[in-house]
Amino acid sequence: MLAPATLPRAAAHCPALVLNADHRPLSYYPLSLWSWQDTIKAVFLERVTILEEYDRVVHSARFAMKLPSVVSLKTYIKPARRPAFTRFNVFLRDQFECQYCGDPKDLTFDHVIPRSKGGRTTWENVVTACSPCNLSKGGRMPNQAKMHPRIRPHQPTVIELREHGRKFPPNYLHDSWADYLYWDSELEP
Repeated sequence: MLAPATLPRAAAHCPALVLNADHRPLSYYPLSLWSWQDTIKAVFLERVTILEEYDRVVHSARFAMKLPSVVSLKTYIKPARRPAFTRFNVFLRDQFECQYCGDPKDLTFDHVIPRSKGGRTTWENVVTACSPCNLSKGGRMPNQAKMHPRIRPHQPTVIELREHGRKFPPNYLHDSWADYLYWDSELEP
């Protein structure tokens, strides 16, 4: 077993980018990353192929290997046809902005048609709202409050959420990941 004591401290910040068997990221936001420990385990269980490596090496008594920085699954995982209806995915669909004022801070979600008026908690009735706008609208209908969402709420596609996720890169992007994250982006002339 690889002992953490044998690992350089900086290696603790060596996550691996995880790609599907077709070499596309499993997800863009949050970016599909594994810890170095989970990645090594997957390598030993022969579940992944190493595509890129860090310069850092881990050691055991009889073994040494470079830490993987990019791995691809050996078995293809079919992407979901429809994104799950979650608070995070509503925020991602609305690009982390209040749909009433555009503020990116203190976000919650709002029922366009309030639940007290028969509104349901669905893609088509929930939008991202900042707390001040949510409080201001209260339990009123959009026309009563004179507050209408900037974009009509809708069920997004997986592709739409992926494109929105690309606009919010994580705090850490290793150089070895660049070719795998944006290979299907449109090139400029």
